[in-house]
Amino acid sequence: MSSVATSEAETAFPIPANVFAETVTAVKHYTDRLFSFRMTRPQSFRFRSGEFVMIGLPNAEKPVYRAYSIASPAWDEELEFFSIKVPGGPLTEHLQKIKVGDTVLMRKKPTGTLVHDALLPGKRLFLFSTGTGIAPFASVIRDPETYEKFDQVILTQTCRENAELNYGRELVENTRNDELMSEFVGDKLMFHASATREGETRGHRVTTLIENGKLFTDLGIEPLNPETDRAMICGSMAMLREIEGLLQARGFEEGANNKPGTYVVERAFVD
Repeated sequence: MSSVATSEAETAFPIPANVFAETVTAVKHYTDRLFSFRMTRPQSFRFRSGEFVMIGLPNAEKPVYRAYSIASPAWDEELEFFSIKVPGGPLTEHLQKIKVGDTVLMRKKPTGTLVHDALLPGKRLFLFSTGTGIAPFASVIRDPETYEKFDQVILTQTCRENAELNYGRELVENTRNDELMSEFVGDKLMFHASATREGETRGHRVTTLIENGKLFTDLGIEPLNPETDRAMICGSMAMLREIEGLLQARGFEEGANNKPGTYVVERAFVD
C-alpha cells in the first residue's frame, strides 16, 4: 500500500484535457519551508528562460493551479521547480509531499516578464530575489544567452535564515562548474546571499544593502547605473515595491515584452 504522501499525489482523478501530465524524477527538501523537484519535460514544450507555468496535482475533479517559475534552463531535458511549503495551502500542502514517480499537471502555455526580450541591451544584469523568487533566475543564469548579452551577471538572494540560501549557493556553484555552462560563465557570474535573521546581514533586507552600498562593496563593483545596468526583480510584494522605487529613483524604467526597458518585475506570484 502506498504512503499517505504518495497517495495524495496519485492520479485519483482523470487527467484534465489540454494539460501535460508529467512524472516527478527528483525531490530535495532544503528546510522545513523550502523544497525543489524535477519532472519529465514534454517533448513539445518550449519556453524562454525566466518564464513561468501553471502547475497542479491530479487530486481533485477541478485541480488547483498556481504559477511557478521554471527553474531549469531552456536546454534542460527535464523541468525544475523551487517551492515554498505553505501549511494549509491549496496546492503546496499537497505538493510538498510528492515523491519520485508521482504525477504533476502543467498547463501548456508559459509566460512571464523576466526574459531578455523585455530588457534593453546593457553591460551588467542584476537579478534581485527574495526566497523562492530566485527560481526564474536559476533558469536565467543557466542560459548561455545571458552571458552573450551581459559582461557581468549579479544574482542576489535574501532569505530569513542562512539554511534557506543553500539552494542558491548550490545553484551558483553547479553553474560555474557545469561542463556545458562554464565556458560561457567564466568569471562573469557573481552571487550575494544575505539572511535577515542571522549573520552580518541580520535585520538588513536587500533594499538596505543597496541603499547603504554594502551590496556593491561586498562584491567590489560599482553602484547601480541605468546607463549600463539592467535588472530583474522577483520576490514578495513589499520587496518588489521597494526595489522598484530604488531603481526608479536612479532613473531606471520598467520594461515589458512589447516595450523593453532597463528593469522588469514579475507580479504573477503576488496575491
